[in-house]
Amino acid sequence: MAATDQILEFTLGTERYCIDIDYVTEIVDVEQLTEVPNAPPYVEGVMDLRGETTAIVDPKTIFGLDGDGDGERVIVLDPGVVTEREAAGWLVDGVRRVVGIDDESVDPAPGSGEAVRGVIKRDGGFVVWVNPRVVHAG
Repeated sequence: MAATDQILEFTLGTERYCIDIDYVTEIVDVEQLTEVPNAPPYVEGVMDLRGETTAIVDPKTIFGLDGDGDGERVIVLDPGVVTEREAAGWLVDGVRRVVGIDDESVDPAPGSGEAVRGVIKRDGGFVVWVNPRVVHAG
């Protein structure tokens, strides 16, 4: 029997993506963001998350996607995923669900490199499985 991974599906604009649930600490609503001067273009700002300054990153900018969507939720990633120590979160338009996926359900994504683990056929479309550790390292 194939190994089963737990993934968190989310939306960026009209497209669906997912990450391994092991990278996720929690999901929160967007609160007041404070812009940081001279930050990289993908950093939307920082927010206070239970007393900890958390960098909020826009994966749409990283992936080169159009800016459609409201950016209403933040997927908070484990410290060390995006940077060595600091907490960080991805600004996403919506969070769909956590589901189990077996290895046979994942097809390769041509030409995507290590940042994309693969694509999953689901509900008449595709879900792109991204690796946040590789995305931020590149």
